[in-house]
Parts: sequence; C-alpha cells; structure tokens
Amino acid sequence: MSALYLAQDPTLADFGRDPWWLVLGKIVFAFVFGLLATLLGVWFERRVVGYMQVRPGPNQVGPFGLLQTLADGLKMAFKEDILPRAADKVVYFFAPTISVICAVTALSVVPFGPMVSIFGHQTPLQVTDVPVAVLVLLACSSMGIYGIVLGGWASGSTYPLLGGLRSSAQMISYEVAMGLSIVAVFMTAGTMSTSGIVAAQADGTKLDFFGSQITAPGWYAILLLPSFIIFFISTVGETNRAPFDLPEAESELVAGFMTEYSSLKFALFMLSEYVSMVTMSAVTTTLFLGGWRAPAPITTFWAGANSGWWPLLWFFGKVLILVFVFVWLRGTLPRLRYDQFMRFGWKVLLPINLVWILVLAGLRSIEDWERTDKLVAVGIPAGLLLIATLFWPSRKPQPKPSLQEQADSRPHGSFPLPPMDLQVPPSPRTKRVVAEREPANIAAGSDSREV
Repeated sequence: MSALYLAQDPTLADFGRDPWWLVLGKIVFAFVFGLLATLLGVWFERRVVGYMQVRPGPNQVGPFGLLQTLADGLKMAFKEDILPRAADKVVYFFAPTISVICAVTALSVVPFGPMVSIFGHQTPLQVTDVPVAVLVLLACSSMGIYGIVLGGWASGSTYPLLGGLRSSAQMISYEVAMGLSIVAVFMTAGTMSTSGIVAAQADGTKLDFFGSQITAPGWYAILLLPSFIIFFISTVGETNRAPFDLPEAESELVAGFMTEYSSLKFALFMLSEYVSMVTMSAVTTTLFLGGWRAPAPITTFWAGANSGWWPLLWFFGKVLILVFVFVWLRGTLPRLRYDQFMRFGWKVLLPINLVWILVLAGLRSIEDWERTDKLVAVGIPAGLLLIATLFWPSRKPQPKPSLQEQADSRPHGSFPLPPMDLQVPPSPRTKRVVAEREPANIAAGSDSREV
C-alpha cells in the first residue's frame, strides 16, 4: 500500500486531541446523519416498495414526495397523546427515548472517512474510537432491547406485555448469533477498534482467475463470507425487519409492544426502528465491506480515491445499498412463524457459527494462515455451502390428497361431510316414488332411469 494511503488511516492515538468545537461538530454531524438518513429511509422504502408493487408511492408532498415523511412526523406530533390509566408514567415516557438514544449512540464509533483537514486541524471523520469499539456497538444494540421491553411492560395492558416479551426473546436470541459472527472479524483483523478493522481491509487480494491475475477487494464479506451472511441475517432479526417483524405483527399482536402508544411517542418507536436499520447498515459496512474505502477496481486507476472527502461517497453508497436490501426483503418475503424464527436462530445459525469459528481457529494454527488468498480459498466455498444449506429444501413436497382421501382420514364420529360431488342426495319420498314406478317401466319395455 502506498504512503498516501498510510497517511490517511487514523489510529487510536489520533483521537482525543481535537478542540471542543470540533468534537461537538462531529457529534452534530453523526446525529444529523442518523436523522436525515432515517427520514429519507422511510421515503426510500415507500417508494421502492411502491415500485415493486406497481404503484406510485408518495408523490404529492414535495418534489417526488420527499417531504411526505416530514408531513407524517408533524401529523403524529400534533395528534392527541393518550396516556393509559394503568401505565407507569415515568417508564412509559422514557421507553421510546431509550430505543432512539441507543440507536444513535452506536454511530459515535463508526468511521465515516479518513484523516481530513477541518479549519487547519487534522482529524479523523469519526466521533471517537476505543480499543473495544465493536463491544460498544454490541452494547448499544443490546440496550435497545430495554426500550421495547419497558415500553410493553409500562403500558399496563396484556397485548403490549406479550409483544414486549416476545420481542425480547427474539432480539436476545439473534444477539448471540450476531456476537459470534463478529468473533471471526476479531480473529482476522487482530483488533476490536473500528478504525483498525477498516485499515485491516485496505489491501486487495491477488487471485489467479483462469491464468490471469486479478485484484479482489480485501473485504471481510469475501474473506469471511459465512460470518457476513450470518451477521446480516442477525441484523435483520435484531432490527425487527421483515420477514422477522414479529414484535410489530399487526395481524397477530395489534401492533405489539406499541399498542398503547400514540402521537410523538409512537413516532419515536418508529424512528428508532429506522435509525437502527441505518446504524446496522453502517456497522455492516465498517466490519465487512471495507468501511469508507473505495472498492479495489476504483483504486487501481484512481490513486486518490481513498483520500480527502471522497471516502464519504463510498461509505454512503455502501450504506444505501444495504438499506435497499432491507427494503427488498420486506417487499419480497412473508413473515415467519415465531417457532420457525427461533428455531432458525438457535438450531441453524448458532451451530454453523460455532463450526466456522472452529475452522478459523484451525487455520490460525497453520503457518502463513494470514495470507488472504488462503482465506478466500476457504471462506468463499464455506459461504456458498452455507447459502446452499439455508435454501436447500428440507423435504420433498407431498402430493395434495384428494377430497375423498381427506374425508377418509377424518376420525370416526367427526362432524358429517357433504357429498364429494356436491350434489344433494334424493329424499326418501323420491326414492319411494322411483321404486314404485320401476316395475311398470320394465313391463312397458322402457329404460329405467334415475331421478
């Protein structure tokens, strides 16, 4: 890697030296990014899903409907705020703010770019970084569960309580799979610092492709493909997005833990979901997609792609692609049953994660294991095998039984069934009349026929 790139990589020693106004500016930048990304994310989701369903989506308020989300927020803010009589007023008020604060706080350790010059001060485009920054991300994600559980409990109603309990079990279960998938990143990068993980993905991978040398990105999404797949599935379950949107299953739980919320508090819960979606997209970009670094094909013909303010463009582009995948899943897949969802997390993702970590630990004991071409040779086949395992049909589809077979399979004494041909049987009087006329018809030489 050239000296230009090395000069742009921030280290832990570069943090804690900025003046107070610069630190405040970076905090405001991270907060505004989360807020604006959320507002545009709601509009983006409604437009993309509308396109998938062959309908226009929001297109009346503002150009292309861009102000529709702002109008909806103002509408909810001015709605009547109803407080349940049996609610715990203090906890009921603070529960939505806990979810929003935890989601926004996670952006404080996400690197948005390299070292830049702001009013003559060399500073990294990151609020702060610590040696265990990834654990800070996991802690913020775990604390967000308290907002949902307390919101359901403090409402003083049965349905929110059931929704909160079901949500806590779901999010804690997939928190385990998410944490184990990051272990592979620690083992490969050798650090828990987010800026250090981005720097570890700087070098491309030289691969022999049918006799020609090509340079692939050194992203952990390629080197550690199974971890990337499991981590992204876990983030979808962690953020309560479809097909794992069980905490807010309106058809089952009457909006789940948010049933008794209205007005601005309801808007804060909805805002926290979209902030979490944007935050987890940024975390996935940092851990597995090279962070703010440009893809390897761009850096081969543009030496300054990773310097200055250009990395903000690559970072926002990767986040936008991941948000699109979140929306794509919502517009494509149906909601899973709760037992299927929990079985998938504990009996599929967790064992595969443990086996993959064991394989990486074995590779670590081999000499020269850190060569990225060896990791690619193991990671890509393992990831493809994981995808085949997840999507392989578990059993052959059984032929649908006929109506007669369904009737015969019913236990004795069940409720009576109508005739399979859906014809009304003849009455006893009709049978008697037919029996009386049959001898006369035979004697007259005419054919007998049924009524």
